[in-house]
Amino acid sequence: MGRLSPRRGRATTRRGRLGLSAGSGQLQGARQVSSRHCDPRPAGVVADLIVIHGISLPPGKFGGPYIDQLFTGRLDPAGHPFFRDVAGLKVSSHLLIRRTGEVVQYVPVHRRAWHAGRSRYQGRERCNDFSVGIELEGTDDRPYTGAQYRRLATVIRVLRRGMPSLATAAVVGHSDVAPGRKTDPGPAFDWPRLRKLLVPRTRRHR
Repeated sequence: MGRLSPRRGRATTRRGRLGLSAGSGQLQGARQVSSRHCDPRPAGVVADLIVIHGISLPPGKFGGPYIDQLFTGRLDPAGHPFFRDVAGLKVSSHLLIRRTGEVVQYVPVHRRAWHAGRSRYQGRERCNDFSVGIELEGTDDRPYTGAQYRRLATVIRVLRRGMPSLATAAVVGHSDVAPGRKTDPGPAFDWPRLRKLLVPRTRRHR
């Protein structure tokens, strides 16, 4: 299969148009915040898995610059007692979806972001090697917003259309690839709601 053009990877939403640039790996329409916490994927390895995460900094608090700062290595450990434990971590994600539905990109999707840590999926170790990580601003026990579900479904469709290796990719939680170590996106995440949003509209109305 050849590369799909950026136009084929676009979808329209209320908040504007998202499109995947096959050359740069950037999601057009997302706010770009470059992170150095990434590296090339192993030779011959492509992304064929999507991992959903949940994050809030400080825990249970939304908004503010702290997630951007964590993923770019600029989080001030003196800014909050919790930050002392995480400020030195070299972590990132490809994408973040805020409570408002805003999409932020930290790492091009063809590169390896450091989001899953020690992980395993269907017998394959090191999920960072072959996955795209999407963070949702939220907590395990607080409902995610409608804007987040709609935007997440759009992002997944754009990725599947724009990257042949993701066309039939499974969508799993961080807790699925790191059971016992991670719990996000948590019980509050409504998987049936996401699955329904991913069904083509023509099939929904049959």
